[in-house]
Amino acid sequence: MQLVWFKRDLRVQDHGALSFASQRGTVLPLYVVEPGYWAQDDASRRQWVFASETLAELRKNLAGLGQPLVVRVGDVVEVLDSLQREHRVEALWSHEETGNGWTYARDKRVAAWCRERGLPWHEISQHGVQRRLASRAGWAGHWDRFMAEPMAQPPVLAPVRIAPGQIPTASDLNLAADGATDTQPAGRHLAQELLSSFLAERGQTYRRALSSPVTGAHACSRLSPHLAWGSLSMREVTQATWAKQRDVKARGLRDGWSGAMSSFSSRLRWHCHFIQKLEDAPRIEFENLHRGYDGIRSSAPDRERLEAWARGETGLPFVDACMRALRATGWLNFRMRAMVMSVASYHLWLHWRAPGLALARLFTDYEPGIHWSQVQMQSGTTGINTVRIYNPVKQGQDQDPTGAFTRRWVPELAQIEDRFLHAPWLADNASAVLGCAYPMPIVDHLSAARDARERVWAVRKGTAFRQEAQELVVKHASRKPARLRENKKAPTAQLDLPF
Repeated sequence: MQLVWFKRDLRVQDHGALSFASQRGTVLPLYVVEPGYWAQDDASRRQWVFASETLAELRKNLAGLGQPLVVRVGDVVEVLDSLQREHRVEALWSHEETGNGWTYARDKRVAAWCRERGLPWHEISQHGVQRRLASRAGWAGHWDRFMAEPMAQPPVLAPVRIAPGQIPTASDLNLAADGATDTQPAGRHLAQELLSSFLAERGQTYRRALSSPVTGAHACSRLSPHLAWGSLSMREVTQATWAKQRDVKARGLRDGWSGAMSSFSSRLRWHCHFIQKLEDAPRIEFENLHRGYDGIRSSAPDRERLEAWARGETGLPFVDACMRALRATGWLNFRMRAMVMSVASYHLWLHWRAPGLALARLFTDYEPGIHWSQVQMQSGTTGINTVRIYNPVKQGQDQDPTGAFTRRWVPELAQIEDRFLHAPWLADNASAVLGCAYPMPIVDHLSAARDARERVWAVRKGTAFRQEAQELVVKHASRKPARLRENKKAPTAQLDLPF
């Protein structure tokens, strides 16, 4: 019996572990719902709803191959131990996972359990992240070659005499309501439809439309939660994108498609580039990447500021609109993710860990490797990226010039004229609205940004800082040509890469 442990790879297409295991014997496909994981501070109801819907479709797809998905609830080592005794398991198969600290510790326990029983655990690469990477030199070429490999085809499976088990509900896992009202539906068939519509029509304006929450919701691919939970593989999305690029080039299209697909293709690589950082340095989920920033912010956050930011009640209309939209939908476009994290870190001067956890819970597409790398990038603690402090008023004026997005999510400002919408404290009738229907700004955004800039840049002075920064560049920075390096023109604002 070959036990295939599904994790964040909830599909049968291009599933290397499933394909290889099926060549060795009868396959028992397993998903373990781990209450310990879902009790973590970065887990949420909306994430489980998406995962459980994906699991339901995976179960049907596996049944179509001959054996439905087996679901068990509990500690994974205890589940594996029980199945190994009952079914004479000869090997454990899974994809490699670069998860959070909890899953990292969990996987070490699984590895110890396998060693104790002399049971081989075959972990197969799922995308371009490499284990035990000695150097970033050649990383991009490896990524290209991996993505160009043929996709693994779904195998025929023999039935196994075993109860499939129930997929628990969010209530079964004691996951509290989190304000989600309009989250993205899950399932592979919907992921395929999104990919098709993006490459056929929606993606044409991707390059110019992805920065605004008004246009980004349509022009972005919306594939990020499907990639995070694995209903699509990175390889199949990449190969489909490359095919579109070849078609655009062959037809000589000059109507936006070439630039759009170039930008999107780059973000697919950046997805793995940032996960690689957590793979190489798991501590960045908890500690500053550059230790020179240790102590610059208090690790105990100002609860009043943190809660106002998380609720969308800072008195900065565009920031609040973005946070409220995120709470309701589980998705926000890339630039606005960067802006809200920037405001939390600089204007509100909060240590990145607490707002990072709040955002992790709100993102349906939470991907730990990308998330914590980007949280630190937007907080200025990497030591190797440009410090970018967003002006929330200017961002509102630039990205929501008509005010449609802000007015939808902050209806309390109905009495404020359009020209003052993003800075309502300047309106003649401000006193009738601010402090009553809508809060006064909890900080002066201009002076707060100025103070934060001075504090952050003060740390960057000195030989010791530069020496550590150079070491981090060697370990983590891209080896792409200069025009694409992350500390030059690579993305500085793509929290969780929502595509």
